[in-house]
Amino acid sequence: MEVPIQTADIFKILSKGQFINSNSSTKSVSDLYKVIEDEQNFENLFEYFRNINFTLEKGDEYFYFSRPENKVDLETKIEAAFRWIDIIDFFKTYDNSFSSGYRFSPSEILVRIKIDAELEAKLEGLKKHTDKEKHQDILDKILKKLIDDTFIELENEITHQYKVLTSFKYLEQLILTINIPEDVRNEIPE
Repeated sequence: MEVPIQTADIFKILSKGQFINSNSSTKSVSDLYKVIEDEQNFENLFEYFRNINFTLEKGDEYFYFSRPENKVDLETKIEAAFRWIDIIDFFKTYDNSFSSGYRFSPSEILVRIKIDAELEAKLEGLKKHTDKEKHQDILDKILKKLIDDTFIELENEITHQYKVLTSFKYLEQLILTINIPEDVRNEIPE
């Protein structure tokens, strides 16, 4: 089995829980995507990483690692899923078309918060995930989390314009896979 020479670079990104996206503005990342996308490379990398207990997964124009989870890790992931649901709900309230390829600036969002009570309420709801009080601080912390987890990237430092990466589809897919049975839907939690 011959793995590509970029295997160490691929591992360095994916082992941090980050994604390798096809639409990344960072050329080295989009080049890594092209390397993994090659069917033979993908198969070789899949086998190689499986031997060290990582599963190379292919999403819709992105790659990531998954690993077998024990119960404690699963509970932590469920808590993280709730956080992501709140974050996605906020951005979809801002603009329903907020998805892969979408471009925005924090200043646009902050202006909109001043005239949109629902959006402001959703941002207030994100306080619990950020330990911040001011709207700009809450938004900055959420954006940093999205950048660190490679769901968005700063595309233009001068205008502070961000681009949503293809890995954002992972979060959208996560929410779509949540199935609430009909008999539980109308129950009020205690």
